[in-house]
Parts: sequence; structure tokens; C-alpha cells
Amino acid sequence: LQARIRGGILMSLSNQFGSLVLTTGNKSETAVGYATLYGDTAGGFAVIKDVPKTLVYKLAEHINKINSRQIIPADVINRPPSAELSPDQKDSDALPDYDLLDEILKGYVEEDKSAQQLAESGLPQDVVHSVIRMVDRNEYKRRQSPPGVKITPKAFGKDRRLPITNRYSSCDDAG
Repeated sequence: LQARIRGGILMSLSNQFGSLVLTTGNKSETAVGYATLYGDTAGGFAVIKDVPKTLVYKLAEHINKINSRQIIPADVINRPPSAELSPDQKDSDALPDYDLLDEILKGYVEEDKSAQQLAESGLPQDVVHSVIRMVDRNEYKRRQSPPGVKITPKAFGKDRRLPITNRYSSCDDAG
């Protein structure tokens, strides 16, 4: 509810001032559906939609480095990621560590690797299956997200689309 109220307020301000609301969802969150429809997905353009979360942090550090000052506060970069919808909530309560998540997403989404191939490469099989299920089951959220800049070899949308039906899950079929 909190994210949806915030989204509604931002859209009202957008209408009032004739501005475009930019969303903050990155590729990692978008991939697994870690977003609230009509909340943090409410907007007209998703600037970092195709940027994995681990790269978002590297870009933030790079921005500070090239400016020789903190444009992005260090405490924002260093604090544990959180949707901030409840006290003490952390993204790690619902998702694997972003280093692991992004590695799985790169293999599955951009390189078209199967769950079996990812597990055989040394990634934890249970986490691989969990992530693939989240990706496959959240296509409906991605279809309702605003457009954004493409920076990776395979972005969600035109490059990669799955059926929206609720029974679809390639991971379950792959064993």
C-alpha cells in the first residue's frame, strides 16, 4: 500500500508540473518481480531498468570517484538494500545476495542457460531453481513496467518475452 500511495502522489505531481516520473527499478529487481505494481513501477521511464543491481552500486561509486566528492552519499551505497516497506526489512530476506542473483540472471536471461547448466557451473541448485521460478512467474509485472534504456545484450521486453500464464515455469519442466 505504501508504494502504491507514493506512486499515486508522484503521478499527481507529474500531472501538475508536466514532468515525467522516472522509476528506480533495476534489472535484478525487475527480473524477479521485486517491485510493487502501480507503486514503484508507476512512472513513464525506467532509467536503470536494464542495469543489474551490482552494476548500480559500481556506477554510484564511479560517479563519486570521477567527481572527487560524494554525489551519492556513502551511507546510501553501503547500507543493506531494502524496499523499506517495513521496519528492518532487507532485500536479502526475500532474495539471494545480489552478487549471486546477478550471476544467475546473467546466465539464465542473457546467455539462455538452463537450470541444469547453471547448477553444473557451481551455482547452488536450490537458489538457481528459486530465481528461475521468480523470473518466469513475474513476466506480467515486467510487461506493465515503463520502457527504459537497453545496455545489456538481452533486455526484458523486445529481446526476451515469456507467456504470462500462471502455470508456465520452464525450471519445473527442466527438472
